[in-house]
Amino acid sequence: MYHVLTINPGSTSTKVALYEGERPLFVETVHHSAEEIAAFPHIADQYAFRRDAVLSLLDEKGFGLDSLDAVVGRGGILRPIRSDTYLVNEKMLNELRHPQEREHASNLGAIIADEIARRAGVPAFIVDPVCVDEFDEIARISGLPEIERRSLSHALNLKAAARQAARDLGKRYDEVNLLVVHLGGGISVSPHRRGRMVDVNQALDGTGPFAPERAGGLPVGDVLRLAYSVPPHDEAHYTYEEMFKKIAGRGGLVAHLGTNDACEVERRIKEGDEHAKLIYEAMAYQIAKEIGLMATVLKGDVDAIVLTGGLARSDMLVDWIVQRVEWIAPVMIYPGEDEMLAMAQGALRVLRDEEKARDY
Repeated sequence: MYHVLTINPGSTSTKVALYEGERPLFVETVHHSAEEIAAFPHIADQYAFRRDAVLSLLDEKGFGLDSLDAVVGRGGILRPIRSDTYLVNEKMLNELRHPQEREHASNLGAIIADEIARRAGVPAFIVDPVCVDEFDEIARISGLPEIERRSLSHALNLKAAARQAARDLGKRYDEVNLLVVHLGGGISVSPHRRGRMVDVNQALDGTGPFAPERAGGLPVGDVLRLAYSVPPHDEAHYTYEEMFKKIAGRGGLVAHLGTNDACEVERRIKEGDEHAKLIYEAMAYQIAKEIGLMATVLKGDVDAIVLTGGLARSDMLVDWIVQRVEWIAPVMIYPGEDEMLAMAQGALRVLRDEEKARDY
């Protein structure tokens, strides 16, 4: 029986799981506070911090590296590639270590997996990275020819949840139309048409609803005035790096409420904090609006709306969303993520010779 270690660095946590075949021996989440993450100027600087957390967890659980047959890291922001399992190689690692445009916690997945796999003498893989691109050509067009809309999303969880929803509907994934929503530190809303993820908001740095740590879609003119210190922001000049981090790491709930912890926000609401309630409900409002927008991509032919990710455990948030979108299609809820199992399954298909890993 094959043993596969899976490592999934997210914006606020590092998830680690060990599988014997498809049976989990353990699944753990190492949480990182906003203060811990803020101590590192760049995501790449978190590498040793997160690697050591994984190794410490393995040691705590009593599993040695000699027990492993493969290690899978969550795929990072690479060039656009098709959905599949990829062998980690030096070209991939170099791109992840030296990102040209964007930093993202998922970039650390393959790097950590590669080091642990080398120590164990086994292969390292990624599965359905955030750069999976199945867009229709029409979805790539923006209002400026210099800027193309790109597919950057929580593809691993979106795909896993979509496949599970199709099974629960008694159909194949390529037989259904779904609106799939990943609710986490970032939020991705994606229409899936007959087995293809044909559009998605660029959750990392630009469009869609605001999230626990991300500002979401903002009025472009106001962003420019803020960045370039144009009135009324005469003393608010930011460097590119500072502005990017403000939008993609310190926006959303962190900016409004000083925390990325939805449980903390709900506690405040239950204690009568009306401002926290306004902000949290506004996030649900924006998520619902994005679902409605993406329903037009499928021309209203939607078999189900699928809510998944860590925030799908929030009854308060989910109820607010459902109230606004249930008229579109039935809502199916899968709290948490199937990402860890999906990553392990990708490696198992290769180990069992059911498919060949792709070269990056």
